[in-house]
Amino acid sequence: MKISTYRPDAPRAADGVAVAAVEAGSATRLGVGATWVGIAPGTRSQAHQHDETETWVFVSGTGELTVDAERHPVSASTVVQFEPFETHSVENTGDTDLLFVSFYWRDGERAVHAADDTGHRGFGKRPVFVFSSAPTPNGDLHLGHLSGPFFGADVFVRHQRMLGADAWHITGSDDYQNYVVAAARREGRTPAQTAAHYSAEILATLKLMDIDVHQYTATSRDDAYPAALRTFFSRLTASGTVAPRESAALFAADTGEYLYESGVTGRCPACDADSGGNVCETCLEPNVCTDLVEPRSAACDAPPRESPLVRYTFPLHEFGEVITDHHRLGRVPAGVKELAERLSRRGRLHIPVTHPAEWGIAPAESDVPGQVVWSWLDYAFSILYGIGALGRDLGRDWDAEAPGADWKIVHFLGSDGSFFHPMFIPALYRVAHPRWQPDIDYNINEFYLLEDSKFSTSRGHAIWGKDVLNPRTVDAIRFYLALTRPEGRRTSFSPDAYEGFVRDTLVGTWQAWLNDLGERVAKRYGGVAPDAGTWRPEHAAFLARLEARRSALTGALGQDGFSLNRAAELLDGIVTDVTTFARLQAPAADVADFKDEARTVVALELAAARLLATCGAPVMPRFADRLSTALGVPAPTRWPTGIDLVPAGTAVDLAGQVFFADSGTTAPPPSNPASEQPSSEQPSPPLLPWFSGLVRDLLRLPADEPVRDRSLVQLGMESLQAIALQYQLTEQVDADVPIEELLGARTVAELSALIAEGLDPDDVAAHTEVPA
Repeated sequence: MKISTYRPDAPRAADGVAVAAVEAGSATRLGVGATWVGIAPGTRSQAHQHDETETWVFVSGTGELTVDAERHPVSASTVVQFEPFETHSVENTGDTDLLFVSFYWRDGERAVHAADDTGHRGFGKRPVFVFSSAPTPNGDLHLGHLSGPFFGADVFVRHQRMLGADAWHITGSDDYQNYVVAAARREGRTPAQTAAHYSAEILATLKLMDIDVHQYTATSRDDAYPAALRTFFSRLTASGTVAPRESAALFAADTGEYLYESGVTGRCPACDADSGGNVCETCLEPNVCTDLVEPRSAACDAPPRESPLVRYTFPLHEFGEVITDHHRLGRVPAGVKELAERLSRRGRLHIPVTHPAEWGIAPAESDVPGQVVWSWLDYAFSILYGIGALGRDLGRDWDAEAPGADWKIVHFLGSDGSFFHPMFIPALYRVAHPRWQPDIDYNINEFYLLEDSKFSTSRGHAIWGKDVLNPRTVDAIRFYLALTRPEGRRTSFSPDAYEGFVRDTLVGTWQAWLNDLGERVAKRYGGVAPDAGTWRPEHAAFLARLEARRSALTGALGQDGFSLNRAAELLDGIVTDVTTFARLQAPAADVADFKDEARTVVALELAAARLLATCGAPVMPRFADRLSTALGVPAPTRWPTGIDLVPAGTAVDLAGQVFFADSGTTAPPPSNPASEQPSSEQPSPPLLPWFSGLVRDLLRLPADEPVRDRSLVQLGMESLQAIALQYQLTEQVDADVPIEELLGARTVAELSALIAEGLDPDDVAAHTEVPA
């Protein structure tokens, strides 16, 4: 018999947690690890997960146990067992020590099963809010933008929904950035006009990219937003943590204009690389502008002057442990943890959170007249606001003022947000909502280059989404971006490499195999899927390879190991596997004695095509739908749990199908300038000449400018012009065409047909004879 007694004087570890091993040697003879744990009143153990199975037996005290965001009361006589990788912590809610003994042991098979569980960490039990980093509405989106947070978040949400998770994609436009003011000055507009214009352009481009957004908040055009932000800011000031403090600030030497964000550049005080105000894109450390080496005003050659200024500031240096504990809860890249450790060595870091400016939302407090809430604090709140707005639309009880303990948040962001998102924002949340533990995963991408140099609007070094995205190209672009996007390192987009990949791989290999498979099904089996016949060892081996691909794809798109690079490689690997398998089995395909085996080969090829469609759905939704239709099976809505054959007797229509366009990054070919008149090869909608004239007049295009086969966005239409066009359509033909349609991917000809569909025949006839 072995006896172990807990000693109340056991040394206490950090955060009031006392840990004492069961008496020396006893644990070994017990056959499991065993530890006494005591938690002082009012303290919480660190959230953690591990590969062991663990059982806690509570001996005394009362508390609250949190397991993957689910909370449970515990007290003496409570017994709890944790599966491997369940994130757990416990808080002492009583007046005396909360005491329990922990027994733990390793079970390799159980751990592997838990790691493969797509629902662990509570993803199948709680709402999952997936944020793509809100874009600054000072320009439209190019492929560098699109390859990053927006695309990653879209694929992530699509996959989670196929798994049955309650997942939502939320973003918007970060309207109150100082960069919007700079763009407004360049373009001769007000900041509000600039934000509204580019916010609409950004949303239209996301739609062209087939990126589904369930809540899009344009903060400067939401009437309820300013008051909500002021309430959040007042929470921070009421705590006393965010308070007016005097510190040095920069001002332009000639005009005296206050300088911050886009208004100032210099060299990073940490790494000496060129840096803008706020953050260095090289070492990712923040700055407060006055600490830049040799700061320069964006509008004045003379060195800026430094003067004291009272602003609300946030003492980030007081929240090191809060940030460290936060990083223990979710998926946080190692680079972020290293950055946090670097910052912890800097000492005091007071971050100004209000700035003198006209563009922005002034706080309710009157201590700093003429100042507005800083855009990054504004952004931190907009995340909660987006959840609340989505909840109101859906009739759910999600409230920005009372964040839910069960909320799972997933951030997709670029590396330049590595300080703001995983450090600054959760520290703010701790002040505003002290009892809330935000459980956030961070998926971070590096910069995507164009021909090995940064995308640049000013140098014309960019490929704009609207120039290349259309229903024929979007799947190929999405797949190539998945394959090459910058995960963990900078990567580069090459138009020549892209077009070669589409030609040789997507068209030359994928499409060629699918077409050939369709021809063989048509020739040998009358165009219907054959039932599997006799199975040979090589057939079973191929089935096992398909299952390995399915399992690996589940992991590559899952919450723990999300990687679009890996997912794209695995999808291409399915095609590599099946084309190799088909080639090796082809010699016996027409041998009479082995016709039953040949049926199995084709049935397995069709199963591979079905797996490609289903597992490819999050990455290439249009391709998945078209391929499923050609296979005669339903469009994929659920993630597969195994390899499904196409049911025998199902009509298959793969031969001759076109799944991918042969180009995408070059400008659209010019339309035939021989007007918009109908021809035997190219029939025109009856309203096309009238609608073409309307478009030319509005855009001030030459009378002979070809417009038929181009979208309004490709013709240069802006959101305000689209509103004007929408008004004219209502006035002239009483047609209600949504702005999203006008700024979508439809060509002028397709829009003409859409308008005609909703009109009375007499109205159509009245506008048919209008000359082009």
